[in-house]
Amino acid sequence: MEALYVSYDGMTDPLGQSQVIPYLAGLAAKGFSISLISCEKSIPYKKEASNIKQLLKANHINWYPVFYTKKPPILSTVFDIWKMKQKAHSLHRTKNFDIVHCRSYIAAFVGLSLQKKGCRWIFDMRGFWADERVDGHIWNLKNPIFKQIYGFFKSKEREFLKSADHIVSLTQAGKLEMLTWNIPELTPDKISVIPCCADLNHFNNANITAEAQTRWREKLSIDPNAYVLSYLGSVGTWYLPDEMLDFFKILKQKEPSALFLFITKDDPQRLKELALSKNISVDDIRIQPATRNQVPGLLSISQASLFFIKPVWSKKASSPTKLAEIMGLGIPVVTNSGVGDVDWVMHKNPNGVLVESFTEQSYVIAVSQLLSFPQTKPKEIRQLACDYFSLEHGISIFESVYHSSL
Repeated sequence: MEALYVSYDGMTDPLGQSQVIPYLAGLAAKGFSISLISCEKSIPYKKEASNIKQLLKANHINWYPVFYTKKPPILSTVFDIWKMKQKAHSLHRTKNFDIVHCRSYIAAFVGLSLQKKGCRWIFDMRGFWADERVDGHIWNLKNPIFKQIYGFFKSKEREFLKSADHIVSLTQAGKLEMLTWNIPELTPDKISVIPCCADLNHFNNANITAEAQTRWREKLSIDPNAYVLSYLGSVGTWYLPDEMLDFFKILKQKEPSALFLFITKDDPQRLKELALSKNISVDDIRIQPATRNQVPGLLSISQASLFFIKPVWSKKASSPTKLAEIMGLGIPVVTNSGVGDVDWVMHKNPNGVLVESFTEQSYVIAVSQLLSFPQTKPKEIRQLACDYFSLEHGISIFESVYHSSL
């Protein structure tokens, strides 16, 4: 089977390396002939292109990058869609694709276009994209231009859902929401749920030595007896650093040895200033950037890991990758309710703490629960991750989707 995968996210970006390439490598190993079009940003492409080319070649994936256009707004995106379409149609003339698999809404325009050429297409929607841009304050609907753009993409969303041969949702909550939208073509069997999975061979405590953990503690001046609360990833649009620091303050009151480790490439000065504004000493904060290979070892020195996400409507369709990665290491998770299928997962997590609201009272209850665990249950936490978030499980569902789409 000849399959074309189209992504507006670049393979030289971390997202492409964690959430695209591993799936495609698994599908190629199952015998699918995979061609990949991605939209690459110039700076990471210059740094990573050689490594990504080797990785994709080793996994028998044919890569056809085009280049991302940043300016002017709107027109640049239209130009990028045109470039991806041109590349896709050129490849289709020689490869005669059976399936085109489109990651999110911008890539979906390519799927619609190739469907007219006889391809079956999969809309891998990755969340409610247009509503995320409103909820994330990227599009202000009081601006008539953004209001018009939002209306356009909501109209296209219905067209994508109607015309796609199959749809992939990140969450059951997102699937159930879409089934209420009065779209006759949208039936339960047309939508598969595949959460953001993780490479649980990579995020595995069995691969981390005590010596490696000691080196990280020494590098970061962390006492072996300190209680380390970690946060993984950028602190951007959806994550709530103010609320997370408020939670840490309560934890620090109950557990004086507590330190907050941010594993992030974000500006450390901003985080330190935010901590100081809350009367949190910078001596209680650690900020450490990490490569993908370094992340499991760094995470493993924490007794618990925290992330709070804005529980807005569009987040029904979101699946935080870090949840899978943290649980793969058997680390207790503290997070908030109201995001995708997180509530369902956390209620099954033997050492999971779900914060119901961003209030001091809720934090006190959550901290008490976190510190009252008689012992962590890393094997049980990891097993839940393997049952729900394993890369192999995700690849298996994609394999079934590919076959059923023909």
